[in-house]
Amino acid sequence: MRAAPLALVLAALGGGAVADEAPCARHVSVVGHASSAQAPDFAEIAVGIEAKGANAATALDAASKAVAGMSALAREAGIPPADIGTAAVSLQPVTRPVTRPGGGVSEEPDGYMATNVVRLRVGDMGRLGDLLRRTLDSGANRIDGITFGLRDPEAARAALQVAAAKDARIRAAAVAEAVGAKLGSLCTLSALDGAPPPYPMRAMASRAVKAAPVPVEAGTIESTASVTATFAIAP
Repeated sequence: MRAAPLALVLAALGGGAVADEAPCARHVSVVGHASSAQAPDFAEIAVGIEAKGANAATALDAASKAVAGMSALAREAGIPPADIGTAAVSLQPVTRPVTRPGGGVSEEPDGYMATNVVRLRVGDMGRLGDLLRRTLDSGANRIDGITFGLRDPEAARAALQVAAAKDARIRAAAVAEAVGAKLGSLCTLSALDGAPPPYPMRAMASRAVKAAPVPVEAGTIESTASVTATFAIAP
């Protein structure tokens, strides 16, 4: 664990130091848990273009022009340049099947396919569906995926670890009381270090006839934390 969250956990348990070994000869060990469901505060989308051309330059130029338009659209929508970046660029020859007079089928060269994908980080969830639609209208024919996340996962981690520590103390006190004992000072503490994971959504899309916003539901990001704590049993 990082130092700052650990200090918060110790404070939640009612003390800033671990007890000496002697008072911990008689002890109780428990595991505290905490969970939360938070609405994400950003979405990261990967949108791009696949363009075919008779030669490599034609295909790549077409894909590059479309992506440049999408990047300009993102900037006009208020997305900072730091939240706009190239995710993938590829160029490869393509073939097409040709049936021969004798009935056989062979593959013959059929130009090139260029792919250019840009990744956009969007903070305004209410505009996400409209932005996706506008990227399609500007030439995109790929939506490779959407990932939702938290801009400050450290704050979420610290809050969960504090909640898990409080849960551990409650559990330990209940166990001690059940056997007629009294809970003493903290002996050991171990907190699992975990960040709220991003919530991915995978999708593929192409241009539609009606220009309507793409329906996107952000949902919530589920996070958990666990703390193992050992408390002395007071004499």
